[in-house]
Formats: sequence, structure tokens, C-alpha cells
Amino acid sequence: MTSTAPDSSRNRAEELPKSWNPGEVESPMYERWVAAGYFAADPASGKPPYSIVLPPPNVTGNLHMGHALDHTVMDTLTRRKRMQGYEVLWLPGMDHAGIATQSVVEKQLAVDGKTKEDFGRELFIDKVWDWKRESGGAIQWQMRALGDGVDWGRDRFTMDDGLSRAVQTIFKRLYDAGLIYRAERLVNWSPALRTAISDIEVKYEDVPGELVSLRYGSLDDAEPHVVVATTRVETMLGDTAVAVHPEDPRYRAMVGTTIEHPITGRQIPIVADDYVDPEFGTGAVKITPAHDPNDFELGLRHDLPMPTIMDERGLIAGTGTEFDGMDRFEARVAVRERLAGEGRVVAEKRPYLHSVGHSERSGEPIEPRLSMQWWVRVETLAKAAGDAVRDGDVVIHPASQEPRWFEWVDNMHDWCISRQLWWGHRIPIWYGPDGEVACLGPDESAPEGWEQDPDVLDTWFSSGLWPFSTMGWPEHTAELERFYPTSVLVTGYDIIFFWVARMMMFGMYVAEDAALTDGKPAGQKQVPFQDVFLHGLIRDEHGRKMSKSKGNGIDPLEWVRDYGADALRFTLARGAQPGGDLSVGPAHVLASRSFVTKLFNATRFALINGARTGDLPADRTDADQWILDRLDSVIVEVDAAFDSYEFGKACEALYHFAWDELCDWYLELAKVQFAESDARAENTRVVLGHVLDSVLRLLHPVIPFVTEELWRALTGGESVVIAPWPRSTGVAPDPEVTRRLTDAQRLITEIRRFRSDQGLTDKQRVAAVLDGLGAAGLDAHRANIASLARLTEADADFAATAEVEVRLSTTTVTVRVDTSGTVDLEAERRRLEKDLAAAEKELSGTTAKLGNEAFLAKAPEPVVDKIRTRRDVAAAEVERIGARLAELSAR
Repeated sequence: MTSTAPDSSRNRAEELPKSWNPGEVESPMYERWVAAGYFAADPASGKPPYSIVLPPPNVTGNLHMGHALDHTVMDTLTRRKRMQGYEVLWLPGMDHAGIATQSVVEKQLAVDGKTKEDFGRELFIDKVWDWKRESGGAIQWQMRALGDGVDWGRDRFTMDDGLSRAVQTIFKRLYDAGLIYRAERLVNWSPALRTAISDIEVKYEDVPGELVSLRYGSLDDAEPHVVVATTRVETMLGDTAVAVHPEDPRYRAMVGTTIEHPITGRQIPIVADDYVDPEFGTGAVKITPAHDPNDFELGLRHDLPMPTIMDERGLIAGTGTEFDGMDRFEARVAVRERLAGEGRVVAEKRPYLHSVGHSERSGEPIEPRLSMQWWVRVETLAKAAGDAVRDGDVVIHPASQEPRWFEWVDNMHDWCISRQLWWGHRIPIWYGPDGEVACLGPDESAPEGWEQDPDVLDTWFSSGLWPFSTMGWPEHTAELERFYPTSVLVTGYDIIFFWVARMMMFGMYVAEDAALTDGKPAGQKQVPFQDVFLHGLIRDEHGRKMSKSKGNGIDPLEWVRDYGADALRFTLARGAQPGGDLSVGPAHVLASRSFVTKLFNATRFALINGARTGDLPADRTDADQWILDRLDSVIVEVDAAFDSYEFGKACEALYHFAWDELCDWYLELAKVQFAESDARAENTRVVLGHVLDSVLRLLHPVIPFVTEELWRALTGGESVVIAPWPRSTGVAPDPEVTRRLTDAQRLITEIRRFRSDQGLTDKQRVAAVLDGLGAAGLDAHRANIASLARLTEADADFAATAEVEVRLSTTTVTVRVDTSGTVDLEAERRRLEKDLAAAEKELSGTTAKLGNEAFLAKAPEPVVDKIRTRRDVAAAEVERIGARLAELSAR
């Protein structure tokens, strides 16, 4: 252990600022860490490896609160492992974000009245790269502000040459294996972006519409006809059937016949299918296979034609009707009006609330549309991803998320990987002049006159390779040999299906690749990560999901600016539990800032009073022994919590130990011992220094900045970043000491409560006699009790005005006090009456809320629990203050 002298500790305390100002300290401190190379990983190191790859944020965006949670958790894990002696790689990078980035640049061109077509593909892509070079540094700056201990020398971008090579390599392998194919299937289509988009980029919301019942067939009731209901009247232009349930007696005679389409005049069949709910509406539904996912599947079952009636812009096309050229929403009105004019609108229901998918990027309703696209055949890939979890090669935390994982991977549909964009990894398929098709790898060139497929790959395709492409795959690199498989993946449970599943599928597919297996033990499975930690969503202080529309989002960088990165990080880590959502608001970050301030002030005070590090003394007071026992227990508790990804538990343990036990008790007891100015006082300075040293190291992974400042001042060491993780003190626990300290704390607490009830301030000392202290074994603590309870020795004229009996573990101590002359009874009565009125008002308000059934039905459970707690506290206050007033009246 580094040893420091009392005088040097005091000198370093004087070098500390009077108060903690993170805005002045954090940025230069972080750059010093980077310059020192603390975060750079060495593949040649003999230390055990530990690695995490950063889920790549979009190059277009800013870090939101969800990112801040991700980064806090990952930084906590890697900083702790580094202190535990691991060679740590935390690899950063960004995603090219195909749709989002192209949209940003297109909007910039639109300001000058230009489109991407005015420049052509190559010049437009050059402009996107220019934008990336100018704007891509914003996220890196934000990561620095959060304190991310990443290896900046290995920063990656999904469009880098090396990662692009990995994309081409795996595409060709999958294509050659028959796992990538081209087919016309139904996709989520964005008319505004003119491309297919992924499921994760579709957000469903309930919107008001209209449910219109239409009559197909004859208008003569005596002739064949059927009524169907739809919210999308315009798609009836692409109807190729009407479907009914096979057991529905109303339509049994019509199944197998045809009926006339109301507008096109085509004869379309009436088919029977179990998909139809006979209880909904009329029990008959129109079937538009090219524009509805359920209709598409039914169309496949019944071999129905699938005409696409909208172009890529969402305009009606190819129907041969007067509606061609109309926007889909304009056509919805026009078709309904024509049918109404013909008497075919049987009923209308407005408004009709129904769920509609919207493009996350453009905000418009997406269009299910039949389109020729490239697909990944996922059956075998998904099975391998599922088996990796079933076999225990990958462990999901919490285990409660496993059923959701299996439900997804066991029922996965083929994956549409093509996007009709220019920015992204272009699909490596080439077409010859005579209809030839070839898939080319990264080292192959197309013959003269061949043309490349115009589409690019879904962003999730390249990010699915992230754990190994970032380390150089398909080449055999020192990073792959040393740091792959990665140790843990940290992400939100909301993208387990999209990103996590894709990484697992690709990781298992290339598991036997020589670049991944060379240098590894035989038979070791090369999964992309060994653990998956899934945290929940961040909600506001009322338990509501954060969103722009609600206006309840929080910019984490604002909290960094206003409260410091440590306060933000502690707020997030304190609420981070496997799979659980966490609510945050101003009160939470203020509490965290108070904790950081408390830690700073306590350490500074300890240094001023000579606290120092050194070998633990054999001669220890009860207080010294107790705090060392408690430190050992906390180290065990914190290690267990971190090892099981229970960050909230670790932070709670550290918070209460540092604030409640170290600062509120031991530091106060140490003050009394310092005043004795003997050898034991010096021993206490060493014990205090040791405990502070350990606490600062335990807290460093979560709150790195303030702990660095304080640890260096306390120990004179180079940096807590590279300090060893705390271990047991080696001091044997003493249960009898714990009993005595617990009894002393209880006695002091009860005396303080009595003083508070009497209206005494901390500055007012009262004379007291403590009967039974010796029987409780607390004679040695008499000075501590008197100092912390603000008591003075009774003189010859002492006459007790009140008694307090405190039941301890082995006996009862009676405290007799004389408060005469210390309490202004009338002023105290007025104060208590004011407090009683406030408590009664709070009790009335909270009771009324909890009696409101409408409120209870709508309010989130955490909000209701908080009000219940407020009610209970108010009721206790009313009782306590009432009793005190009654006591005063009796005097």
C-alpha cells in the first residue's frame, strides 16, 4: 500500500479546490487519461483479456439518455476489469446509418433546390463523406464528456475499408451457400424515402381513420353480392379475392364462385380461409395481396394474382382507372366518393381508431408493398443463434428475457436486406449483358460491361458483423486472437430481436473461420459474446416513456454541463438493473450531485485532518474496527452485484456505506478521536485513509472524475484508473465490536430524535446523565456519545426535566436530561402548530388522491407508490407533532 505522511496529506488537501466544480476539471482530466494511454489495449499483454465493442451510435445523431446509460454501464465494467488486472479493450465506433444519413444530406441539397439525381451516385456519395468528416466528430466529443474509457486508436466506422471488406466477404459466403436470394415479397415501404425499411424503423401508433363497408357484386339484393369493411378504401383497386371463413353458413354457397369488382369490373373469386374472423364485421374481407401482409400470406395459399397498384412514390399506378396518378390518401377519398355515388357504401364509421405503422425517419405511414428485394434465408442461422443460448454458450441477463429471445429466433421470417438508397454498402451482385448474374468478393472485379445491383444493404447487415469485423475479420489479426469472443454485449432489451439476433446469426455462421479459431483452445465455440446484459428503457420521473412528442426527453449532455458527468453516471448506474426500466428526473440527478459533493467534502476534510494511507495498525478503537469490518462486507457485496450486472445494487451499497456509515458515523467518531492527539489518533488517521482509498477505488468505475481527483490527493498515486481493485483488509471481523457500535449508534440516534422533538438546535448542548452505560459495555464510548448527541456533563445542581429510555441489545440505558432554559415553549408551540398544519394538508391531499379511482386507474404504479409513501410519512408526522404539542401543553 502507498504510504503518505500526515503533513503531505494536509498539503495535498490544500491543493484541492474549496468545492467540486466538474466543469473545470473533467475535460482536461479525461484528455490526460487518453494521453497517458490508460485505455489503449495491448494484444501482446500477458494479462487475461476482457473486451466490449460499443454498440455503434448513428453518425447522424447525438447521444440520448439511452446511449448515456449504455455507455455508463460499459465504462463501469471496463474500468473495474482494468483495475482487476485484465487487459481491457473497449472498442468504439459509429454506424453509417444509411437512411438517416442520406436523408440529412438530401435535405441540405434541397435548401439549394437540388436533388441527389442532379449530382449522380458517385458525386452524391462524395458529398455524404464530406458531411461525415465535418459532422462525425460530435459523438466522439460527447463520449469524451461522459468519460468513456474507449480505445480511440481502434475507432471504427461501418463504411471503413476493412469493415466493407468484411461485408462483401460474408455476403458472398451466404450467397454461395444459398442463404441469400432475390425474390418479390411484401416489405415495409416508405414512399417519402422510396425504399424498403426494416421492422425496427417502423413505429406503430393508434390513429383515427374511417371504417367503410363496401358492397361488392350486384346492387340488386336478389343477385350475388357481399359486403366487406376496410379502413383502406384505395387498396380495393388491387383486390384479387374476397375471403370468408370456411364454416360460415352465410357464405358457404358462394365459396368457389366469383363476384364482380365494383370498379374494375373484373370477376374475383370468393375463397374460404381460416384467417377470416366470422365475428368481425360482416365476416367477409377484401384481399389485396400486394399491399397487406396478411392478405399476402392468404394470396400465397390460394395462388391469387398480386398486382401492385402503387408506385414507389405512393401514387396509384397501373390500375387503368381514373385514379392513376393520385396520391394514396387522395385516392382513398376519391374512390370512396365514387362508390358512395353508386350506392356501394353501405356504412361508415368515423372516427375509427386503428394501429398504423409509421416510418421512424420520415414520419409518414408506411406502405406494405410487394417489391423485388434481396433476402437472407434465416432458418438455420436463427436456429444456431437459439442453440447458443440453450446450450449456455451465451448467457442472457436477466434470464427472464430468454423466452422472448426464443420466441423471436424460433419463429423468425426471412430478412429483407436490400435498401433502395445510394449511401451504404452496395450489394456485390453484378449483371452481365446476356442476363448473367455473379456475386463478387472483395478481391474480385466485374467483367467489362457488367453492371452492379443499384441497391445497398440494410444497415443492420453491417452492424451484425460488428463484434468481429471491427477487430479485422476476415483477416487473422492479433485483436481477434486475443479479444474475440467479446466478453459482454450491453444493450437495451428493446433491440434484442433486431441487432442482437443478427450478431448472433452472423457470429455463429462464421464460428469455425480460421481467423477466429487460430490460437484458441480446440472446441471453444466462437460466439460473438459470452454474456448479454439487457437493461431496460429510461423513463421520466413519472414513469412515462421519454419522447419528443411528450416533451419529456432529457439531453444527457445538459446534465453533464449542469451537474457534472459523475452525477449523470451515478443517477443512471443506480437505476440500472437487468431487464428493468428506470425512471430519472431532476430530483435523481440532484441527489447524485449531492452525493458527489458529500464525498468531495468528506475526503477534503479528512485530508485536512491528516488522514493518510499506510499499513493498518494493530491497535484500533471500536470505531476503527467497525468501519474496517463494514468495508470488507461492502467489498463482497459490491463485487457480487457487479459480477451479476446488478449495477443498482452495487451503487446502493456504496452510496449507503459512503454516506451513512463512513461520513455520518465514522468520520464524526474520528473527529472525537483526532482530538485526543495520541497514538490512537494517528492510527485512526491511517484507518480513515485506508477506508477512503478503498471507497474511492470502489466508486471509480461509476464516478471516475471526482474519485480520480480525490484519490490522487489522498495517496499521491499516478491515477486511480490504473490502481488495483480493492480487496479484503485482512482484518478479522469482531462481532462484539459491531454490537457495541450498533448500540452506540442507536443510543445517539434516539437522543438526537428526542432533541429534535424538543426543538433543540445542534448548537444547543444539554446536561445529561446516562444510566446503564457500563452495563451496555459502552463506557469507552462516553466521549463519542456526548459529542455526537451534543450532551454536557451534569453538574451538582443538575435536575432532570425529562427521561429517555433506550433499549439496546443487552440492556436499557436511561438518559436523564435537563432542558430547562434551552427551549422557548411559546416559540416552539408556534413552530409545531405550523408544521402540524402543513402535515395535515399533505395527509389530506394524498389521501384524496389515493381515494380517486380515476387517478389510480391511469397513474403508473411507481407514482402511486410514491404518493402512498407521502401519505404514510404525513400521517406519522401528524401523530408525532400532535404528541409533542400535547406534551408542551402539559408543562
